[in-house]
Amino acid sequence: MTERAEPLDHGVQIDRVAVVIPAHNEDRHLGRALHALQRALERLDRQRPGVEAGVTVVLDSCADRSAAVTEVFASMDPRFSALAVRLRSTGGSRAAGARAAGIGGVRAGSAAQLRAHSTWLANTDADSAVPENWLVRQLELADAGADAVLGSVEPDPTGMDPAVLRRWLEKHPFLEDHPHIYGANFGVRASAYLAAGGFPLLRVHEDRVLVERLRNRAFAVVATDSMRVLTSGRTHARAPHGFAAYLRALGLERPAAAELMD
Repeated sequence: MTERAEPLDHGVQIDRVAVVIPAHNEDRHLGRALHALQRALERLDRQRPGVEAGVTVVLDSCADRSAAVTEVFASMDPRFSALAVRLRSTGGSRAAGARAAGIGGVRAGSAAQLRAHSTWLANTDADSAVPENWLVRQLELADAGADAVLGSVEPDPTGMDPAVLRRWLEKHPFLEDHPHIYGANFGVRASAYLAAGGFPLLRVHEDRVLVERLRNRAFAVVATDSMRVLTSGRTHARAPHGFAAYLRALGLERPAAAELMD
C-alpha cells in the first residue's frame, strides 16, 4: 500500500532556498558552476525579492584548489559558504550540505522543522552550470503544486567525442515529463525531503533512491526541460556508475550504421 504524503505543504509559498553543491577535486569546473549560480541567485532576487537564498559547497575529501575557488566567492558574496567533509560519498555530501543549511537534524515540531514547509532544497553538481532561470522556475513549479522537480541536463560538447554526444542525445531527448533523474538538476521541498528520509549515504544513485521514496509516498514529482543544466561531458569517471561512467559506456557501444557512413 502506498503511503500518502501529508497535504500540509500545498499552498505554502517558498520563502527560502538552500542550494547544495557537492565537490570532490573539481577546481577545473567549480568556478563556472558558482558563476552560474550567482546569475541564478540574481534572477531570483529580481523576481522573488522576498526569498532568502544561500549556497553550500560541500568539499568532500578535496586535495586540489576547490576550497580556494569557493573561498573567493564566499569572500565576495555572503550567500556562499563552504563545508569540508571526508565522506567520499555524493549522497553523504548532499545530506551534509542540507543539514548545514538547516534542513534535517532538528527536533520534530521545532521552528526549523516547521519552516521546512516553506524551504526549497535545490541540488546541482560542481561540474555543471545551471541556467539563469534555474531557481525561479523551480519555485514556479513549487507554487503550482510540485513537491520535487526533476530538470534535464545536456553534456557540454566542448572536447567531447561527437559520436558519444550524438548517442546520448538520441537516448535522452529534451522533453517535458521526461523519465530521467539527475542530481545535477533536482529540487525538492525540504519537508518532503525530510519525510522521505533525505539523501541516502551512497556514492552514486542517491538521487534515484530519494525520488523513488518521494514517489512511493505520493509526493508530486514533476519532470521538466524548462531549466536545462549544462554538465561536463567528460568520460573519466569519479564514481564507478555515475554520469561520466555512463558516457564512457556509450563510447564503447558498437557504432550505428549511420555513424559508420559519416
